[in-house]
Amino acid sequence: MTDPDTTAPTYADILAAAARIAPHAHVTPVLRSRAIDALAGCELHFKCENLQRGGAFKFRGACNAVFSLSDADVARGIVTQSSGNHGGAIALAARLRGGRAIVVAPHNTPKVKLAAIRAYGAQIIHCEPDQASRDAATAQVLAQTGGVLVHPFNDPRVIAGQGTATLELLASAPSLDAVIAPVSGGGLLSGTAIAAHGHDPDITVYGAEPAGAADAHDSLREGRRITGRKADTVCDGLRAELGSLTFPILRSHLRDILLIDDRQAIAAMRLIWERMKLVVEPSGAVPLAAVLAHPALFAGRRVGLIVSGGNVDLDLAAEWFAPNGA
Repeated sequence: MTDPDTTAPTYADILAAAARIAPHAHVTPVLRSRAIDALAGCELHFKCENLQRGGAFKFRGACNAVFSLSDADVARGIVTQSSGNHGGAIALAARLRGGRAIVVAPHNTPKVKLAAIRAYGAQIIHCEPDQASRDAATAQVLAQTGGVLVHPFNDPRVIAGQGTATLELLASAPSLDAVIAPVSGGGLLSGTAIAAHGHDPDITVYGAEPAGAADAHDSLREGRRITGRKADTVCDGLRAELGSLTFPILRSHLRDILLIDDRQAIAAMRLIWERMKLVVEPSGAVPLAAVLAHPALFAGRRVGLIVSGGNVDLDLAAEWFAPNGA
């Protein structure tokens, strides 16, 4: 399986992506909560990508990549791998281009995310949850179909598209001290960092990651890309590992990756639901969980949080919010 390019996108690429996706993507709101600010001890600006088309930021990168393709490439069919949100985003973007999509998805992908992929008209091929199985199944589909790969994070077109969320965040709140985004394969966080430092090199950029899927945190600490681990977290959108393209971007831009546990993610998710009346999935609540878990880092600062998605299996949410839940 080959990636389309190994060159990191630039700030100019993110600006171009913003123009390309403007007819299709939502400009999502940046919201505040005085109650949560008081709990956190800082000023928080929530970039609500849970209100994006498809329910997640993933539509930005998928749209930029798919609308960058030639008509001939679209006609070949678009292939991707996804734990849910990217698959739905590719399916929607392919439908808008008049193409077809095939999504390789782990068998433990939440039902609500699989339903969205099907509703947008894509075919689903199931695989085991680990990254090696995802890659092998994707390579097999590409060989069988002759389709075009749009990788969920190790693709400069996708990274540039994801960075447009931070462009909008900084247009609304131009003088932030720090920005935090979740990290899985690193596409969102890479785009966030490039956009933030293109706007202001002095902005501090953090990643936020579940301790049960801490390969990105450990990769940066050890100075090498760690692969092959099995993730164990309720944050189903954060179970991938850093790519060969995203790892060096994050090494050059990040201050740190902050770890939280699943209970902290669910508590932050519940806080957003209760105080802001927003449906956010566990992965999207991880940045807030990181701020609450590391108050000294953010005390008195103006902080932007990328709320990455809101595709929640409500049956699971009932379990998570139960007294003895996650």
